[in-house]
Formats: sequence, structure tokens, C-alpha cells
Amino acid sequence: MPEHTFAVCAYKDSPYLEECLKSLKGQTVPAEIILCTSTPSPYIRELAGRYGIPVYVREGASDIRDDWNFAYETARTRLVTIAHQDDCYHRDYARQVQACWRKWPDTSVFTTDCQVVRDGRPVPPGAVQFVKHVLRLPLRARRMADRTWVKRLPLLFGNPIICPSCTYDKEKTGEPLFTSPYKFALDWDTMWELAGRPGRFVCLERPLLRYRIHDGAATKACIEDHRRAEEEEAMFGKIWPKPVVRLLMRLYRKAYAAYE
Repeated sequence: MPEHTFAVCAYKDSPYLEECLKSLKGQTVPAEIILCTSTPSPYIRELAGRYGIPVYVREGASDIRDDWNFAYETARTRLVTIAHQDDCYHRDYARQVQACWRKWPDTSVFTTDCQVVRDGRPVPPGAVQFVKHVLRLPLRARRMADRTWVKRLPLLFGNPIICPSCTYDKEKTGEPLFTSPYKFALDWDTMWELAGRPGRFVCLERPLLRYRIHDGAATKACIEDHRRAEEEEAMFGKIWPKPVVRLLMRLYRKAYAAYE
């Protein structure tokens, strides 16, 4: 049995799901692939059947935290990537995952850079991506990236860790993985919590993920109903005094234009 699983979270009938599945089937190193959903449909089952991927259905209303936890817990292997249906993975992603754990067996979270895609075309790197690169710099000091303060340094001014690029070691991250009450800042809050536990964060600064921005993305929905701003302000409030939070939020609101 492969030691690594891609657990794909499928929601409704995404037109991008097949491209995601193709990228996982095309990995240079084999990994198990499962498809998990709380919105089963003939479309999802037909696609999964076409690629020989088992489907697991979570009962109950769709919820991002519950859906992600279900996918994570359904995987039978120790290493789990929660793959988002809109994104695609570089053919060497699984190979790099296994190389990471061979070299750094105490790794709890592996993450990579991404290529942002809009309307099927790559988006040239801009200020937001540059800032994320800078924030992730401490994680490139891999010999020190098992220390809480090093793992939390990148998270002080936001979350530069790209959630679908992450692979988790279930023996170190435990179950359930996601316990945060947030919807948008769920991954940031989770990373802050995991950084306080034993385990190394390893960041490979290669764009091994194609991260898609589109009108149906959860990120854009969270901006439109103001949930993103509320949750990011709450996260900053965990870390910084109020005057610093107000300053950071003024800067962050300008970045929301990237999703307009």
C-alpha cells in the first residue's frame, strides 16, 4: 500500500475536478487516491469511476471543516494531502513528499509554493506572492524548523502556507486535524496550532501546485460576505495588540482586490 494518500474533497459538480484527478493519476511516484464528498452526484461518481478512484460519502450538511476532517480521517495512510478539486498538482509532488520524509522523518507538515491560475492562464507573480515568499523564509532553515518560534514566524502577519499544497503526518498531527471554529481562516488557525506541537515544517519553494482563482472559489465568497475580514482580524487579535491589528487590517483589505 502506498504510504501517501491524496484525499480529494469534491463539492457539487466542479468543472475542474477531472483536471485535478488527471494530475493525481499522473504522479511519477504512485500514491493512493480517494474522493470524499458530502454532495454525491452521478457526475462525481462517473468521474471517479472513469479514473478508478473510490468515493466516500460523508452524511450531513456540507461544512468545510467537517468535509476536510472526513477526507483526512478516511485516508488509510500516515501521510495525507487534502487535495482541493479546483487545483492541480505537479507530477513530482508525490515524489517530493516521500523525499521529504526520508530526509526529515520528524516532519509534521510539508508545503510548497504554487502557480496561481485565473481563467486557465497563469497569473504573473505580484506583491502578494512576493510577500508570501518572504514570510515563508524561516521555513527554509529546515534544521531549525522543528522549533515552535521558527514555525510561527511565517504566521505572524498572515498565512503564507498554501493549504492544498500541504501534506500532513497523521501520527504527529492527530485527529481531528481541524478544530478551529473559522471558515476562511481555518487553515491559518490550524497551522498556528500545529506549530506549537512537536514536528518539523518543511517548505519546498517550488510551484508544485496550480492554484485556481475563480468566481465560485470559497475565498471570493468569504470576501463578499465579510467573513474573511472578520476572521483575519480575530486571528491577528490572538497574536498582536489592538493598535497593530488595526494597522494590519488596513493593509490586508487592500489585498482583497486580488480576488475582484
